[in-house]
Amino acid sequence: MAAAFSRNLAGAGGIAAAIAIALAASASAQDAAPAPAPNSTSGLRLPQNPEVFGKSMPSVIKATAIVNGAVITQTDIDQRLALLVMSNGSQIPPEQLEAVRQQVLRNLIDETLQIQAAEREEITIKKSEIDDAVKRVSANLKQTPEQLEATLQRAGSSIKSIRRQIEGEIAWQRLQRAKIEDDVNVADDEVKAVLNRLLASKGQQEYHVGEIFLASTAANQAEVMAKANAILEQLRNGGSFTAYARQYSEASTQIVGGDLGWLRPEQLPDPLAVAVRNMQPGQVSAPIAVPGGVSILAVQDSRKVLTADPRDAILSLKQVSVNFPKGTTREQAEGVVARFAEAARNVGGCGGADRIAAQFKGELVQSDQVKIRDLPVPLQNLMLPMQVGQATQPFGSIEDGIRTLVICGRDEIAADTPTFDDIYQSQVEQRVNLRARRYLRDLRRDAVIEFR
Repeated sequence: MAAAFSRNLAGAGGIAAAIAIALAASASAQDAAPAPAPNSTSGLRLPQNPEVFGKSMPSVIKATAIVNGAVITQTDIDQRLALLVMSNGSQIPPEQLEAVRQQVLRNLIDETLQIQAAEREEITIKKSEIDDAVKRVSANLKQTPEQLEATLQRAGSSIKSIRRQIEGEIAWQRLQRAKIEDDVNVADDEVKAVLNRLLASKGQQEYHVGEIFLASTAANQAEVMAKANAILEQLRNGGSFTAYARQYSEASTQIVGGDLGWLRPEQLPDPLAVAVRNMQPGQVSAPIAVPGGVSILAVQDSRKVLTADPRDAILSLKQVSVNFPKGTTREQAEGVVARFAEAARNVGGCGGADRIAAQFKGELVQSDQVKIRDLPVPLQNLMLPMQVGQATQPFGSIEDGIRTLVICGRDEIAADTPTFDDIYQSQVEQRVNLRARRYLRDLRRDAVIEFR
């Protein structure tokens, strides 16, 4: 479960990925929008995308909550809510908006408590560290920080909101190291016992699992279950599991998008273990009642313990792509597709890709170091049984063109046995995660919070 407690700034990568989804959705919407009709301002010849200078005052700046003296305003909530909408790539249904606002406020309260606790421990987050994280977010999106700021502003959020979230994540990571990790010990005998169990389970199935955990009590179990079902509905409608975990999960793995890492079902509580065993990669579970709350699981991948996975093989590929003129009908393309398929079946090795590209006036691209598991699942299934020198059957569409992949090289990857240090670190992180959850609970209990 090492992936569940990354030491680098997980927040920067998570935010970047979330905003990238939103930018893609926004670009698609803009492409589909019709040209504006002439109106009463036509004679003014106004620019369509004017640059506005100076800063406008937010419409609402009153306090919504005061956490140990620190003010959270309605503007803070609105801007974080806008960031959430961007990260999910869709609007929030009106009937869920108020519940989401309340969750955003709870997250901002927790974030404030974490920053305050770090300050009490004399943990300082330098402005330059946050600047560097923002630069990484911007670079991942192929933007400058100034362009990112403009993008956020157009969406109703702000760079300040992201900077605050990054500060909270860095503060919480360092606070855990200072207050929790140094006091966590794992005996050598415990590590050896885990290693022995792992070796004994060689060949058994394990899963890469994500979790959204919502805490509940006997009094609010029904309310929390309803909230979990609302989240599940959004996930099934295309919402990002990572984004929702970062926003809603109350487990310490929230910071890494709910990632639990690779584990075997028996490492989970019984209700979760049963669910995982019946799930396929890419599936999300219905809400599951567990002691202390409700969990939603996502199975991202699966493999066999200490056994080489053919999907880890590294391929060297050549891709031949053939495009159709705009307006080509399916009937018109059928003859080309049939000839292209026949040429792919008789490719005659990697060198044949060049011949096919020339014959069909197609584009030839070579790519090395491609993991089979990184390919789309249908292509994974297509290429797993293939040998070097073979080509896939054509795939694609009339609109985007058809293509074939020729395997020029294939390197199988042997399975690695975890080391003593790997297992030790995993055990430490599990205990840190548990204690971190309790620590945040105590911070909430001791806080003085006023709502306005």
